[in-house]
Amino acid sequence: MKEKYVLSSPMIEELIRQAREAMAFAYTPYSDFKVGAALLTKSKKIYRGCNIENAAYTPTNCAERTAFFKAVSDGVTDFTAICIVGGKSGELTEYTAPCGVCRQVMMEFCSPEEFQIVLATDTNHYEIHTLKEMLPMGFGPDNLN
Repeated sequence: MKEKYVLSSPMIEELIRQAREAMAFAYTPYSDFKVGAALLTKSKKIYRGCNIENAAYTPTNCAERTAFFKAVSDGVTDFTAICIVGGKSGELTEYTAPCGVCRQVMMEFCSPEEFQIVLATDTNHYEIHTLKEMLPMGFGPDNLN
């Protein structure tokens, strides 16, 4: 039987560290809710992202999508996992789950059964979910075949 989660403890810790570092660059003058993400490719490269707000709100971009778009703009479309951290004023007191739009972007590029989403406050406190668990009836490229 295949293990549900295949991330090693050192890799989880590194993703959490990178997501926390990315959060420091969040541009959040309106909500002050800072989010950082660290996206792991199948080749073990990590792309980081932060949330970037806009006065018009609609153009605001989440940390997760920032990381995905950076990777895709570099020609990378094979992903293993993402770690997400966030909180008001950058204080990590609760897990910050991806919004629906970010989950939909993940569906475009990731296997729902295999892609892992790490929600963390620190290296001792985290949860790991599959994309399928977070988006059980997701719509993706396979639905168009």
